[in-house]
Amino acid sequence: MTKVIVALDFPSESEALSMVDLLKPDVGLFKVGLELFVASGPSVVRAVRERDAGVFLDLKLNDIPNTVKGAAACATRLDVDIISVHAGIGREGLVAARQGVEEAAGVGKRPVLAAVTVLTSLGGEEAGGEGGAGTAGAVLERVLRLSRLAVECGLDGIITSVREAAEVRRAVGPGPSIITPGIRLSDSVQDHKRAGTVADAVAAGVDFLVVGRPITRAPDPRAQARRFIEEIARSGGKPEK
Repeated sequence: MTKVIVALDFPSESEALSMVDLLKPDVGLFKVGLELFVASGPSVVRAVRERDAGVFLDLKLNDIPNTVKGAAACATRLDVDIISVHAGIGREGLVAARQGVEEAAGVGKRPVLAAVTVLTSLGGEEAGGEGGAGTAGAVLERVLRLSRLAVECGLDGIITSVREAAEVRRAVGPGPSIITPGIRLSDSVQDHKRAGTVADAVAAGVDFLVVGRPITRAPDPRAQARRFIEEIARSGGKPEK
């Protein structure tokens, strides 16, 4: 199973929903990130859900444990499919986020709670962290450490670049979902420093591919979305809406 998540990186609810309406026949999951959520709040999440589409609420929760717990609970009550938190909040914060999700979900559907390891926009020197050597090895070490911590704390998914995805899969096993931002077609220009192609992601065992501008800014977004889905199939994946 490999799903495409289209990032609704728009400054207004109307633009975002127009894109959902256009892509809904082919795409079943949409990312609501910080820009759109600040502009429109929970109403845009509800509007996407009313269109029978899933939501990845990508706010990368990062605060004291009690605040993270409350925010995760509120996000769960919005009936979203995936919620992101920063793995860097530490063990106490990650456990609090999980508890917030569990308490809000009750016996109902529980969203995937996914931990962000290292942002794909960061290069080696930036991503190495405090005291890191800034090398690819240092980045991988940090990603793996945070991934293992997230799984130990009961989280359901890991968000990382495609460059580290295969190693993450080996480290955490087949259970947790792996989500990779910055995915491009094989013939496109990369604008994330640690981006990768659809084929790279499928080979690494990724479950969710997050795609933004390559689809939403294309002359024909629906045709471009289909290209991504077709490339998943050509790469040996099993595309699923």
